[in-house]
Formats: sequence, C-alpha cells, structure tokens
Amino acid sequence: MKKIALAIEDFSRHKGGAESYAVSLASSLVENGWEIHLFGQNWDGEPPTALFRRIEVPRLLPSWAKMILFALRHRAMVKGQDFDVVLGFGNTIHMNVYQSHGGVHRYSTARKVHAESNPILRLLKRALITLSVKDKVRHWIESSPFRTKPRPRIIAISSMVRQDMAAFYRIDKEKIDLIYNGIDTRKYNIGLRERLRGSLRGRLRIEDNDIAFLFISYDLKKKGIVPLIEAAAQLRRSNVGSFKLLAVGEPPYPSLLRRIARLGLEDTVIFAGPTRTPEEYYANCDVLVMPTFYDACSLVVMEGMACGLPAITTVSNGAAGIITNGKDGYIISYPPVPTELAEAMKAFFSQGRLKRMSKEASLTGKRYSLERNHREMIRVFNEIGGQRVQGQSRRGKISA
Repeated sequence: MKKIALAIEDFSRHKGGAESYAVSLASSLVENGWEIHLFGQNWDGEPPTALFRRIEVPRLLPSWAKMILFALRHRAMVKGQDFDVVLGFGNTIHMNVYQSHGGVHRYSTARKVHAESNPILRLLKRALITLSVKDKVRHWIESSPFRTKPRPRIIAISSMVRQDMAAFYRIDKEKIDLIYNGIDTRKYNIGLRERLRGSLRGRLRIEDNDIAFLFISYDLKKKGIVPLIEAAAQLRRSNVGSFKLLAVGEPPYPSLLRRIARLGLEDTVIFAGPTRTPEEYYANCDVLVMPTFYDACSLVVMEGMACGLPAITTVSNGAAGIITNGKDGYIISYPPVPTELAEAMKAFFSQGRLKRMSKEASLTGKRYSLERNHREMIRVFNEIGGQRVQGQSRRGKISA
C-alpha cells in the first residue's frame, strides 16, 4: 500500500478552498487504496481512516512565527519517514510534490495592493508589505520547492499560476504540471435551475425580467466590489435594461454603502450576507461577475459556470484560463476598469446571447470536475511512487 503525507493547518470541508480540497483529495486517495497521513493543527475527522498527527503551534505567537514553526515541525516529523509522496500546499519546506493554491505570493500581493484606490495609501501599503517579516517568511517557505535539489514535482492549479511560477522562479514552464482546480459537478450543475430557481428571487425582490448579476466574496475589496459598483452605475445610466446586482459573502463596509447611496444604487445592489448554500444563488442568478485583483483559480467562477452562469472576470484570475472570450464569458483587463466591465455586463441584456452563453458555460464548467482533478493528481503520485520504488531497487542491486 502506497503512503502519502499531506500537511495543512486545518483539514476541514467547511474551511477555505485549500483546506476543503485537501480533505476531498485525501478521501479519493483512500478510495484508490492509499494510506493517508495528515499533518496539521486541526482535523474534522474526514476521511475517517486517515492517520492524523497534530503539529503543535502556540496560539500567542505572531503570525510569521506560527508559519515558520509549522513548516519546521512538519519537516522534523516527516523527514526520514517511509512515505511515497509528501505533498506540500505552500506552507511546508519538505516535500516531493508541490501544489500551491495561492500562486506566487510576491505577484499575488502586488496585484491585490491595487485594490486600494488611493495611490498614496497604495504605495504605503506596498512598502509595509515589503518590509514585513511575515512577507519574508512566506516567501522563504513558498520558494523552498524551487531551491530544493532534486526539485519536487511542481503542480500549478491554473495556466496563470504556471506562467507566474515559471517567470518568478526562472524555470521552464514545461517542467511544471498543469492540473486545473476542480469542483463537485454533482453538486454544482445547470440542473439546479429546475429545482431551486424562483423562491429566492421572490424573497429578494428580483423580478422575472431582471438580469441578476452575482458576486460572491468574503473579501469585497480584493475581489473588485468597487469597480463593480461603478460599472453598475454606468449600466444604470445607460438604460440598457432592468437588472440587480446580488453580493453574497462579506457584509458591506460603511464607505461602500455611502458610495452606493451617492450613485443612487440602493434599489439595485442587494447584500445577502454569508451563505453555506451558494448553489441556491447560482440557480437564481444569470451571470457571475468576479472583477478580482487576484485569484489563483477561483472556484466560485468554476462553480457558477457549471451551473450555467457565464462569467466575467479579470486576466488576474487563474480561472480565466477556462473561459473562451465571448463564448462562455468575458475576460477583462487588470486592474479592472469600470467602463470595460460595464460593456461586458451590457452584452447579457440580449436574451439570445445570454441563453447561448449559459449553455456553453455549463459545458465548460462540467469539464473541470473534482474527479478529473483527483485522477490527474493520483497519476502524478503514482509516477512519483513508481520512481521511488525503482530508485530503491537500483540501490539494492548496487549494495548486493
């Protein structure tokens, strides 16, 4: 039986993308006969047959110290153990397979800073990040697979991340495996519309003839809420048709509400708050809008598309790599420009185009299933395990 070690702070389906992904990948590995070892601080108990090893990190330490202590303790616990695969997610320094869910930290940070509209504050924020100990520690940990010899097998979750890794660490991008993020297509699919569409629109006072644009984020600024609000104001002034902008996730902050009031969008923008049932919103909306300043590969975009929502996002979202411009969505520039965003949104007031692109979006999203992702990841793990066995065999012959 092949053995694999996975490490992340929290193994939980109810946490963020990387945490829930680690659990689902571990569950697939169990089904494929692997022995699973989980190294982390917390575990929700899935998969039940996994062996969990707790990495103790004092809570009162500063964040940079927690990061480095987690990585060092993981290395001490794993090094020398008989694992076929040691998978790193960007928070460890000892691995033979590396798959980052955050992309290249220096690039992602630089792009996210543009969410600050004030140029002076933006410059100050950039300087503070560059000088911070946390930034240096994160970079040191993240860069470990690229300075390790022999280099681990490196996996990018999007074409953008692959390109960023190749450019920043100066390696041939062909030496980086490209395995796109995956979603649960049994849960997220266009069939949701038949089962769930209608009641939510009624509760939120979204009329049948309204085009409902959906924005889901728990970090409003970094995902582009300000340019989206400005684009909505331009759209409203153009009188192109009736629409609503539904924002799900983080509640609005005061200055955002003041901006909405100043633009006269109080009856257009609806803040629904956090949810554990995003599928209900996918089923009741028409277009997904994610004008993000950075996303390694947004699962929201992939889920929405699988549910039949054409997506609008920026070139700084790795999920843009699955979109064919004008066929199943639109890709806009970075940083997001309200005028360009409004033009993309305006295209969906043609019912024929909306219906056609909705069908294409569902076909695209369906192709990026978790099953496909896990199958490709397990293929890599089997190759690594096979190489390890061959290496041990050769050493055995030499010793004999």
